[in-house]
Amino acid sequence: MESIAQALQQVARRIEVAAAAAARPPGSVALLAVSKTQPAAAVRAALAAGQRAFGENYVQEALAKMAALADVRAQLEWHLIGPLQSNKTRAVAEAFDWVHSVDRLKLAQRLAEQRPAWLPPLNICLQVNVSGEASKSGVQPEELPALARAVAALPAERVRLRGLMSIPEPAEGLDAQRAPHRRLRELLAALNDAGYALDTLSMGMSADLEAAVAEGATLLRIGTAIFGAR
Repeated sequence: MESIAQALQQVARRIEVAAAAAARPPGSVALLAVSKTQPAAAVRAALAAGQRAFGENYVQEALAKMAALADVRAQLEWHLIGPLQSNKTRAVAEAFDWVHSVDRLKLAQRLAEQRPAWLPPLNICLQVNVSGEASKSGVQPEELPALARAVAALPAERVRLRGLMSIPEPAEGLDAQRAPHRRLRELLAALNDAGYALDTLSMGMSADLEAAVAEGATLLRIGTAIFGAR
């Protein structure tokens, strides 16, 4: 079985090849290691191999992991990528650096109110339901401009709108995989044309990394290819 360090090297190589194929500069795509269901020891191993940003889906699990890794907190960047419930916003506002799954104004307002003043602004991505699946979280594309406007108006010292996130339904083949990522890229471009300065496209996982990079992903959420199947 390969080590986490070896797996990280292989993922980095995949990103490098995909970026070159898309004529994107080196370093324009960042890696978010999805450590949900993984023990704190796995995060330590990835950190030792140079990985700093980690994505978690479940707030309680993440908080326990953060406590176990408190000694290296300054080296870590914690991202919440799973659904956020209103009753968990305070814990998230106090503990995380990024939240990718904001899909309604109420969540963003609570995060802004509950972000401690001594911490830097909480980075926020708006989750968009690009595939139109009834079971998926995310704001509908036509409702995105109004949500972005409202979130961007919240206190800048507490929350900062950085970009968009999506979890499209799985697809086979590069063209089919690229389509929903292209949709998210176009939505981000439309917001920036309207005067926003958003810099983050959180899209792409282990199975569709290449398609996401081809469509402009800046942050890839990779779990299985680093830590193995859950």
